[in-house]
Amino acid sequence: MDQVGIAAKETKSPWGAPKQVVAACSLADVMSEQLAKQLDEECKVFPTCPDVSEPLFVGEDADTSSDLMLAQMLQMEFDREFDTQLRREEKKFNGDSKVSISFENYRKVHPFADSDSSEDEVDWQDTRHDPYQADKPTTTPRKGFVGKGKNITTKHDEVVCGRKNTARMENFAPEFQVGDGIGMDLKLSNQVYNALKQHCYTEQRRSARVHEKKEHSTAEQAVDPKTRLLMYKMVNAGILENINGCISTGKESVVFHADGGSLEDKAVPGECVLKVFKTTLNEFKNRDKYIKDDYRFKDRFSKLNPRKVIRMWAEKEMHNLARMKKAGILCPEVVVLKKHILVMSFIGQDHVPAPKLKEIKLGSEDMKGAYYQVLHMMQQLYQECNLVHADLSEYNMLWHEGKVWVIDVSQSVEPTHPHGLEFLFRDCRNVSTFFQKAGVADAMNVHDLFNAVSGLQINADNEAEFIAQIEALEKMNEDHVQKSGRKAVAMMTDGGPPLFDDDDDDD
Repeated sequence: MDQVGIAAKETKSPWGAPKQVVAACSLADVMSEQLAKQLDEECKVFPTCPDVSEPLFVGEDADTSSDLMLAQMLQMEFDREFDTQLRREEKKFNGDSKVSISFENYRKVHPFADSDSSEDEVDWQDTRHDPYQADKPTTTPRKGFVGKGKNITTKHDEVVCGRKNTARMENFAPEFQVGDGIGMDLKLSNQVYNALKQHCYTEQRRSARVHEKKEHSTAEQAVDPKTRLLMYKMVNAGILENINGCISTGKESVVFHADGGSLEDKAVPGECVLKVFKTTLNEFKNRDKYIKDDYRFKDRFSKLNPRKVIRMWAEKEMHNLARMKKAGILCPEVVVLKKHILVMSFIGQDHVPAPKLKEIKLGSEDMKGAYYQVLHMMQQLYQECNLVHADLSEYNMLWHEGKVWVIDVSQSVEPTHPHGLEFLFRDCRNVSTFFQKAGVADAMNVHDLFNAVSGLQINADNEAEFIAQIEALEKMNEDHVQKSGRKAVAMMTDGGPPLFDDDDDDD
């Protein structure tokens, strides 16, 4: 046949379905380049079959004879593919965000086992070359030097010693910040290193002292555990119903308000105060001069350590208040004393303390009456109680029910004290200055007030000469007392209140 392409003839099939005959193509169409490109593109759509002859990712010496080894290698290959896909998902999820979310916990292979993974994240703990690790200083042999001739270097070389001192700084306490010094060739001289070392030890000791002080001393508006336990025991014993809170703080004590309870041999006021003397010795450093030269406590003071002086300080106020109460001076009434806690009656009403003379504004008549009350009180205190307040001012006098009440007499001393007259002169100066500024016309000056209270007749043109005569009288009085050999007065002669007994007695 000359013509290849002949139309297909449809023949009837005995089965009823027509059979189509494919038309034949010419040789020119088969050899055309366009058809060849079309067929090539159609073949690219189908994926190529992997080459099964290529071995798995295993080592050169891997043993493939064991089924277990083959299974492990297959599992490792699967884990690697899973981790690779997981990293792609993590990168796609985070994008360009500054805050990224890590899929590290979902990985199958640990970072140290996969050299290709976690390239961006570096774990310094698992890295041999840690940039934060200090270089080891150069060690010198036992002979003490290295090198020969002009290049000899001894163990006392400045550079070698400087680097060794820098390395030794790692042995300092953790709380002492020394820095890292990455990429810096630091060299510390012996003088600087020794100064830093001494400073580190000093800071450690200071920190220990501060921590101990916080646990064993009363702070402002707070008490230490031992003091809190004593307060709880008073409540459990029924002396106090409850302790309400802090109402005043000072350099020597913290004062709390409490509701009174009952005692077997003594009535307890409905409202009381707890004066907790601070056990910190740095709050009132000069308190020893008020007690060591007091003839009532002189023999006992020399035998006590500083912390026991605080208890004697509370005992001293208790006996001074007992003397004043016996003479009829308006002052708090002592209920009970336990170590450095003094329970007294509350001057005030309904949990509100009486105001100080410094805080209240009185009329001219009330202020004049207050002045004469203070003058009479100072005369009674000196002549009948044989005491000098030693810290009398408008801050230690309260105005309650139209009368002046005196508080804080723990530092009060007898006139025979080596500085008793000086303390009295200071009290007179405070009282005279306050009432003169308040506008009391009858207020005496400091010299006249001192003579009116003490009964002495000291005449001087100026204050310096007046003080010189006071010091001369104190010297004569001290010599007289030493010659007479006066002993300490028995502590219970003042008719003081009972001491609150307790089984334990710590230092």
